[in-house]
This record gives sequence, C-alpha cells and structure tokens, in this order.
Amino acid sequence: MRLPAGGQGLVVQKYGGTSVASAELIRSVAQRICRAQADGRQVVAVVSAMGDTTDRLLALAREVSDRPNPRELDLLQSTGETVAVTLVAMAIEALGTPAISLTGGQAGIRTSALHGRARIEGVDTRRLHRELDAGNVVVVAGFQGVTEEMDVTTFGRGGSNITAVALAAALKAALVENYTDVEGIYTADPRLEPRARRLRDISYQEMMELATWGAQVMHPRAVELAALYNVPVLVASSFSEAPGTLIHSEVTMEDVNRLRGIAADASIAKITVLGVPDRPGIAAALFEPLAAAGISVDVIVQNASVERVTDLTFTVARGDLATSLETVRPVAKGMGALDVISDATVAKVSAVGTGMQNAPGYAARMFRALAAASINIEMITTSEIRITCIVAESQLKQAVRVLHEVFDLESEASSP
Repeated sequence: MRLPAGGQGLVVQKYGGTSVASAELIRSVAQRICRAQADGRQVVAVVSAMGDTTDRLLALAREVSDRPNPRELDLLQSTGETVAVTLVAMAIEALGTPAISLTGGQAGIRTSALHGRARIEGVDTRRLHRELDAGNVVVVAGFQGVTEEMDVTTFGRGGSNITAVALAAALKAALVENYTDVEGIYTADPRLEPRARRLRDISYQEMMELATWGAQVMHPRAVELAALYNVPVLVASSFSEAPGTLIHSEVTMEDVNRLRGIAADASIAKITVLGVPDRPGIAAALFEPLAAAGISVDVIVQNASVERVTDLTFTVARGDLATSLETVRPVAKGMGALDVISDATVAKVSAVGTGMQNAPGYAARMFRALAAASINIEMITTSEIRITCIVAESQLKQAVRVLHEVFDLESEASSP
C-alpha cells in the first residue's frame, strides 16, 4: 500500500544501516531521495550508521575499557551516523540536487541526559525549515540528539526510527517512509518462519505490541510517537519497489478481527528472587532501584505466598542482566530474601491482534499448540490484544512456526 509519490508536501525518509552499507548502496539511496525531490516534495532523510559500524565501535570501546563511560560511549557511537549522513549528502549533490547534512544536535533535537536511552524533549525546527526553504534535501543523523549542556546522547538500538518520527511530527510531515532491508511488516520474522506473509497495513496499537515484544523493524517508542501525533509510517525495502506496509490509525476492513502476527524476542533474561518476605512495599523496594538505573522490567510473576514467603520472577533485556543483578542482590539481601538466581537462555513469543479483544479461544489454542510441540511455558503475560509466553530460547523458532501454523497466518484470514 505505497502512498502516491507525487505532489507537494514534506516527507521524512529513514534509511537503515543495511541500506547505506556501501558506496554503491549510498548512491542508490541518493537516487531514491532525488526522485522524491524531483516529484515536488521537500525531503528530510534520516540515516543510520553504515552496516555494522555501531557494533564495531562498541567492540572497540570494550577493547579499551571494561566499563566505558556512558557519555563517551554516546559520543563515540554518534560518529557512525555522522559519517553516513555526510556521504549521503555528497552522493545527492553529485546527482545535481542540493543537500546538507546535519547531526542530531544541529537539526535541533534536544534530549534528556540519560545516555544510551535518551528521550527527545523537543525539536527546534528553525534550522530545518531554513534549509528546506533554501531548496536543500536535509540529511539528518539518526539515533542521536544533544542535552541542554550540548552533550551528545543516543536513543538505543533502532533509535533512527525515533528520530524520523519525531522530525515528522515536529515538521508536520505527511508521511514517514522507513526504508530497510525487508519489504514491510510480516506475520512473523521471515528468518524464523519462511511462510510469513507481508501485511498491507497494520494499526498503531498492533504495531506497538509487535515492536515491544520482539519485532525489530520499528522501535516501540517510534510507534508510540507516530500514534500520538498521528503520523503514518510506510515500512518498505530500499532494495526493491515492493509496496511495503502502512502503519496508521485504521486498517482495511478485511483485516479487522483477526490475529495479525507472531513476535519473537531472544534478547531477554529472567531473574528470580527466592524466598521474598510477603509484606507491603517489597515489590517497590525491588523495582525502584532498577528504574533509577534506567532498566526496564518486562514480564513479572509473583508466586502465591506460602507462610508469608514468596518468589518473584521478572525479565529484563539480556544486555541489562549484569547491571540488574548488581542492583537487585543487595536489595534482596537487605529484605531477607533467600537468593537471587538468573537465566539468560529464555525467550518470549507473542501472538498479537485486535481480533483477540472480543473473540475467545486464542489463549487456549496457543497453549494447546505449544504443549503439543512439547514446548514448556515458563511465564505468561497478556494484554487486550496480545498473549506472551516465556519459553526456552532453544525452542523459540519451533514456537514461532507452530503458532504461525495453528493460527493460519500464511493465509489471508485467521480466527480462533
């Protein structure tokens, strides 16, 4: 469902790292941007670092320090996007279209001071409007901004999506075109389930659940911003002219009342606090220090109390496991808990769809299918449009394929 390319207006295009991984690909991206400009639209292009640049920079940082300073790490990582935007701007100008590259700070993106997880507090659009009015394509470094003290911050993995949607909202752009290495949003990760089907469109609410629970094409915060400011987002491939998937407020009538997709996430870890005294304030005492450390807690399960003692289990991002354990262990010891144990070999699989709100049977089918495949469910959490199970990481691919089949997601219809 690609929207019409022609006509006046402003569009924000975002290009992921795989789209600009080489000089040849950068020239291809430049050609796509120039075509949009030639169609009479003003273009802001948000660009990620080339290929695996960010991974290489992080590896280099770990070679010189076991615990790199978060401020210096943000400044280091931001250089990847800075290199990419300058090369894209050069390639655009080589095609005869005026362009200018800007860092996040130069583009007016102001953020909180939480390094590695900064949140956008505002966008000063004066420089952007000035460059657009001068006829330039504006190429902005994704994933980054600056604090009031002009320190560089980053938004975390997938942060260029956040940049693109935030700029579109601030500039009142008609659309965000998110170009990546896949042709849209699929009913499951095609790497796990080859029969996964591309969706023509999907609602903000469904995309939020998919992104939060494992789909990596869009950052959850980017979807949240898009929904808040009603910015439609087209997810499409930079390597083909496939129509892509439109994320917007309303899906087509025939796509209503069905399960839309299976999300999978193998980047989590489980922490269990054993023998916790069951008294008021214990949960707050455990989770407040984690929040203060900038760690998001995911699934939480507390066992029924036996003789006023219980076990409390929760999940965190696997990259946060070491910091989480360092934070939780002294708190648990202080409250008299017996022990703190962890497991970094778990994963989560989720079934998502607005059709689950009013139709019974989805949970029963999901649990029955996993049981028939001998996949043990360790934890369960739900929302109105999602059911999530924590399973062994070694069984994640099997779980995705089993659920994709049992809900018949390969076809154009699915029901309980």
